[in-house]
Amino acid sequence: MTEKQRTIKDSVTLSGTGLHTGVKVNFTLMPAPVNHGYKFKRIDLEGQPVIDALADNVAFTQRGTVLQKGDAKVSTIEHCLAALTALKVDNCLIEVDGPEAPILDGSSKFFLEAIKKVGTEEQDAERKYFVVKEKMVFEDKERGIKIMALPDDEFSADVKISFDKSLILSNQFATLDNLDDFESEISACRTFVFLHELEPLLKNNLIKGGDLDNAIIIIDKEISQEDLNKLADLFNKPHVEVQPTGILNNVELVYPNEPARHKLLDVIGDLALCGLPIKGRIIANRPGHMANVEFAKLVRKEIKKRASKPEAPVYDPNIPPVCDINDIKKMLPHRPPFLLIDKIIDLKEKSIVGVKNVTMNEPFFVGHFPDEPVMPAVLQLEAMAQAGGIYILNQLEDPSAYSTYFLKIDNVKLRKKVVPGDTILFKVELLTEFRRGMANMKGTAFVGDTVVSEGEFMAQVIKNK
Repeated sequence: MTEKQRTIKDSVTLSGTGLHTGVKVNFTLMPAPVNHGYKFKRIDLEGQPVIDALADNVAFTQRGTVLQKGDAKVSTIEHCLAALTALKVDNCLIEVDGPEAPILDGSSKFFLEAIKKVGTEEQDAERKYFVVKEKMVFEDKERGIKIMALPDDEFSADVKISFDKSLILSNQFATLDNLDDFESEISACRTFVFLHELEPLLKNNLIKGGDLDNAIIIIDKEISQEDLNKLADLFNKPHVEVQPTGILNNVELVYPNEPARHKLLDVIGDLALCGLPIKGRIIANRPGHMANVEFAKLVRKEIKKRASKPEAPVYDPNIPPVCDINDIKKMLPHRPPFLLIDKIIDLKEKSIVGVKNVTMNEPFFVGHFPDEPVMPAVLQLEAMAQAGGIYILNQLEDPSAYSTYFLKIDNVKLRKKVVPGDTILFKVELLTEFRRGMANMKGTAFVGDTVVSEGEFMAQVIKNK
């Protein structure tokens, strides 16, 4: 079954203060059309500039992820993007009337609750993924940072953090095996800051919107109660004390490893900047916004590389076919030696993938370059046509009562010879809607990751006499 793109059903607004700017902002999530992705719109600026939420547009990663286009910036976006990712929202326009998302309680919880309040809905387009096919790594050896992606059927993540000067953070781990668990396991985990960072941040005009309620304050140096009282006064808060766990008593931890879980939340939010949801397992050691974004840039490069050439279908012979040869014979009138599709391994709303195993026993090798056997290119095109025929006939209630006739073939390209021992994957995609018994399709033949031939077809379905 084809998975559809999703957007939110209605607009929803959250209001609050930016952590670093201290500016009161209104932050409105809005429905968006298919293939829109995530975009931020600065409605308070002239021309209301729109910034695509992509790693290419990240300008800064100090204490948060900052997108920039021209003079327009939006910062601390990762908590909202993590919530959208977890709820499998693909398309959303986010209007903001200030330079920063509201920090709220320092987690994703309120963003997630707002999205769930209005709900999500399917759209009329297939959901696209970035599928991790081989190990990908970003590493900063000097700082002990490493982010790695491994192939997997779904998204999952493991995060380890370690800070030498902190007892509570000497070693912490967090794991998310399924995005469905994000709400219960990750969404409420708040950002954290070390005590030694607070005074310099204040002196540098940062965390103007911070208070002792939207962050976990971790004690990493000796401090007197008098100095703690001064710190609380800076935030206009009651006096605080250090707990035995090494944090201030301003908040209770949601989980003992809440800081590690928040780092995992940040990983999910920052990796949304890849532009596509990921199918793969992320393993991150000491991640931060800089490393997350650099890894997202690696993924972006791979997405662009794959987009520049047709992507070969994934073929796992251990998975039962959608249609075996007996199913195919019920739909197509062809018979050996002219039945050129062995099985169908994928059948979606607008595409089909068929398999042909080329052996030395093929009858055409007797006369077609017998001393250097090559599969005739016209038979590759015929095999594409047969896969397309199976796709069309599968749309009908009684496929055996109809036949498919191809009326036109255009833009044929023959790129590489096919020889005995090759397994060809024929991917045929619908170019226009199937109407009045007519279909326009594009076929691409792969051996491994290499395109060996391609062409476009027009076909007509006619009822058998």
